[in-house]
Amino acid sequence: MERLIEGHKKFRAEIFPHRRDQFHLLAETQAPETLFITCSDSRVLPDLILGTGPGDLFITRNAGNVVPLTTHDVDGVTATIEYAVEVLKVKHAILCGHSDCGAMKAALDHTQLQNLPKASRWLQHVEAAFSHRQPPDPADGQHAELASLIRGNVVAQLLNLRSQPSVARAVRAGQLTVHGWYYDILSGRIERFDEEMRRFLPLLQD
Repeated sequence: MERLIEGHKKFRAEIFPHRRDQFHLLAETQAPETLFITCSDSRVLPDLILGTGPGDLFITRNAGNVVPLTTHDVDGVTATIEYAVEVLKVKHAILCGHSDCGAMKAALDHTQLQNLPKASRWLQHVEAAFSHRQPPDPADGQHAELASLIRGNVVAQLLNLRSQPSVARAVRAGQLTVHGWYYDILSGRIERFDEEMRRFLPLLQD
């Protein structure tokens, strides 16, 4: 807690005063252009990775960057998506998975979920990842099997995202573009899923 309090103290003293006008504008309204759906993992920091700031991203996070396929159930993820698309009118929706994902490790080894009944039920939403596994990438070394499943989960959740009624309507109307990303923690690189080629490609050409 002391570290967090000191961080807030620094924010109030050094950062907020220089951005007071920006925060003043954001105090009563927001107009982000991008919905960012990612994992709860503490190593994934969208604003740091993308160079964004307050008001740029509308973010929803959960274990495994899941977009549930629900009918009558209500959950925070799909409610957030609906709000972002229908009310905020975001222009882009990014579904971003990441390397070394603990949720996908648990999907491979269910013994990790023995004392986690709620997590076990939640991760039923990632079972479709096994049907969308990507070809192993030799660059992933000993983690190639896990990485191929994580990329498969990006594809599976991307399909779930597209099936959300608000998203489907906005995409058909040309008002929303949907993206699937894979972020590699070790290298800092992002891959994008090319839906025509059905494979992941570098977001940037280094």
